[in-house]
Amino acid sequence: MRLENRVAVVTGGASGMGRSTVLRFLQEGANVVVADFNAETGEAVVAEATDSGWGERIRFIRTDVAREEDIEAMTQCAVDAFGRLDIVFNNAGVGGAIGPLTETTVEAWDYTMDVLAKGVFLGIKHAARVMRAQGEGGAIINTASIAGLSGDGGPMIYSAAKAAVISLSKSAAVELAPDRIRVNAICPGFIATPLAAGGQGGELEATVKRFTDAQPWPEHGSGEHIAGAALFLASDDARFVTGEALLVDGGLTAAGPELSKKFPRTSARDARISGVTKGSTGAAAEVRRLDD
Repeated sequence: MRLENRVAVVTGGASGMGRSTVLRFLQEGANVVVADFNAETGEAVVAEATDSGWGERIRFIRTDVAREEDIEAMTQCAVDAFGRLDIVFNNAGVGGAIGPLTETTVEAWDYTMDVLAKGVFLGIKHAARVMRAQGEGGAIINTASIAGLSGDGGPMIYSAAKAAVISLSKSAAVELAPDRIRVNAICPGFIATPLAAGGQGGELEATVKRFTDAQPWPEHGSGEHIAGAALFLASDDARFVTGEALLVDGGLTAAGPELSKKFPRTSARDARISGVTKGSTGAAAEVRRLDD
């Protein structure tokens, strides 16, 4: 599944699943633009790739995926640096709004939907424009979640946004099929990344154990597992795959409904907190205790 001479953009490419995918794409021969809000971690990924001998095939651009001008600049960066655009992985994410519906602010809703849903919409829109103009097709991959498949698989607003990503991916796949532009989503289960522990130095090791014990597969999910799925969907091996929501969850969804009952009770609802978490963006979470 080599990606020789392909040009890819990965949003949220400076940490977690995105970082793993950037490195895997480079390993498979692609040229890669890392688009991330966090410039510090973005530059660190470029340095790591350079140390591995891939410095000529990687670029970084600071990107707020909720801003259309940033998405336009991101896709143009790929064209300017490498001459074309073949693959876009709309992967940037945050935990977003947490807490009970009745305590969720409009600002928390807007922030979550802006990053998780609008960011994917804009990524598809501008990737499709470039790919259509090239006339050679392409692959668009969107990070959704198993949380988007049920009513209780994750924080409420996060789950709603991920459900929107799944639906949008299917609709875009139908619209863009005549242009040979494939659109698919990946639905991760629990993946051990900084975002899984809150993105702010959370206790990842303890979180990994709790969630791994709750799933059928005896090993926790990692960024490399998502990178492998993204590689398949980006490659010619998936040339007849479009409109798919690919589960990468260690059998968690296969084990049955009521996902939250399989997880340790660590939700914001149970902890009596409300607010917004901002993942690995470098921005501080804004959380308050409801008992205060």
